[in-house]
Amino acid sequence: MGVRAGPPYNLPVPNYVALAVPLFFALMGVEWLLARRRGLALYRFPDAVADLSTGMTQQIALVFYKQAGLLAAYALVYRHRLLDLPAGSALTWLLALVLVDLAYYWWHRLSHEVSFLWAAHVVHHSSEDYNLAVALRQGVFTPWTIVPFHLPIAWLGVPPLVMLAADSLDTLYQFWIHTQLVGRMGFLERFMNTPSLHRVHHGVNPRYLDRNYGGILAVWDRLFGTYQAELEPPVYGVVKPLGSFDPFVAQFHSWGELARRARAAPRPLDRLRVLVRPPDWTPPGIPSRGPPPAVDPATYVKYDKRVAPGLSRYLWVELATAVAGATALMFVGGSLSTPVLAVGAILVLLAPLSWGGFLEGRSWAAPVALARLALLAAAAWGARAALPWAAVGAVLAFSAGMAAWLLRLRRPPARAGSLP
Repeated sequence: MGVRAGPPYNLPVPNYVALAVPLFFALMGVEWLLARRRGLALYRFPDAVADLSTGMTQQIALVFYKQAGLLAAYALVYRHRLLDLPAGSALTWLLALVLVDLAYYWWHRLSHEVSFLWAAHVVHHSSEDYNLAVALRQGVFTPWTIVPFHLPIAWLGVPPLVMLAADSLDTLYQFWIHTQLVGRMGFLERFMNTPSLHRVHHGVNPRYLDRNYGGILAVWDRLFGTYQAELEPPVYGVVKPLGSFDPFVAQFHSWGELARRARAAPRPLDRLRVLVRPPDWTPPGIPSRGPPPAVDPATYVKYDKRVAPGLSRYLWVELATAVAGATALMFVGGSLSTPVLAVGAILVLLAPLSWGGFLEGRSWAAPVALARLALLAAAAWGARAALPWAAVGAVLAFSAGMAAWLLRLRRPPARAGSLP
């Protein structure tokens, strides 16, 4: 087996997730309407904002990851492949889907059993709701942590673009299973992942912890002893609740906790073992945290924050425009220069930063939002030679209008009897 030619890892790759963004939002709207008709409150505004913010953050990071050569390791191993599997063969595609799903199972399982992998993955589990928006709640580091699990697929000879397409299909399939509106699916659950099985995976009920890791197929859980049917209503979230709607707290809090656990370990070797032992492992010399507590959906109290109606409307407009900007970067980011891409990313990511501040009542939220609007106007003006004047004018008008709206929201209400 020698070195073989192969397609370069930086070939243009269709962004299937970006293409699916309109469908994601349409299905979330359908789920919300159906839930309301059934008298169910599946969505809470602050949690949905956090879900979408973490997903946006990951997708913006992915644009940079691809520029940094995320696929370089796969392409390098592929050049030393065992087999030449034709990209146009249906058997190659079927094999790729099965292998990608198997790799996903083991990555997913180890992401619950190894602390540093859990720190990257816990973002997806920290919501205490369960709906289609939660499917978009993703960690910025998980695209890197799954790379080693794909390398055997490269060695077997699955072409890079076929693997990427199979990986996208595996990801897109899992969107629809994040819902409470679909019940048990009988015989299908013997071999396919379903909403019921994935609800179990997101539950913190003691019997549900660390179960049902499959992506598309449930057969891996049956083969490797991690299968669990849904027997009682799940309580969603993590054993130690996040207690925040700030998307950046969701992204990075677990790394801070991991560092604190490592510092608290009396022995130097245990400070390293903290990284690779299970998340519930306690180093010798530190009091044990004990088993996970029993939970009851009838009495469990979710973390919540009240958001004023005016601020909610403002954040909805911000969310819609930021999602549009993030989606545009997902489509064209690979063709932009790094400085232009960086400016676009900053303009998008300052939005969820401010949202987290607003939802948690932070004093710095409004200044960050206003600074973002000023930067947006400055970027549009700076690019006026390359953009139609109508587009520049629209951005300037939007920035000024949103800034005026926000300043009006911040104005204290007039006291009774005072002049308007």
